[in-house]
Amino acid sequence: MRPLKILETCLYADDLAAAEQFYRDVLGLSVVSRQEPRHVFLRCGETMLLVFNPEVNSLPSAEVPPHGAHGCGHVAFSVGTGEVLDWERVLTEKGIPIEKRVTRPSGGVSLYFRDPAGNSVELTSPRIWGISPTREPLT
Repeated sequence: MRPLKILETCLYADDLAAAEQFYRDVLGLSVVSRQEPRHVFLRCGETMLLVFNPEVNSLPSAEVPPHGAHGCGHVAFSVGTGEVLDWERVLTEKGIPIEKRVTRPSGGVSLYFRDPAGNSVELTSPRIWGISPTREPLT
């Protein structure tokens, strides 16, 4: 047996409202749950992005064990192979600076930029890992 895919991933942000606004308004993710001052959960296709306040989430909870990290993390969102340039235009229009644009030897391009908490966010095609690209909307 082995896992099928990653179901959720976590980033950490002190300002949950800014994180929610960024992922909702810039990337178009849907808010599923918010619990101030602990977390905001967002849906991306069939997966979830969980954004936790690191100070609050490191405290014991009745529901789940404490977990968390401090400092900048990284998340890569899958986009359609031909959409990276469109995303670059959208990000620029929204005033989001592109930190780096990388053309991969395996094919595909990655765009790197930062969320309000300083986390590294990447938009790229699964082709960079040799995975057959499929189109899943970022909702």
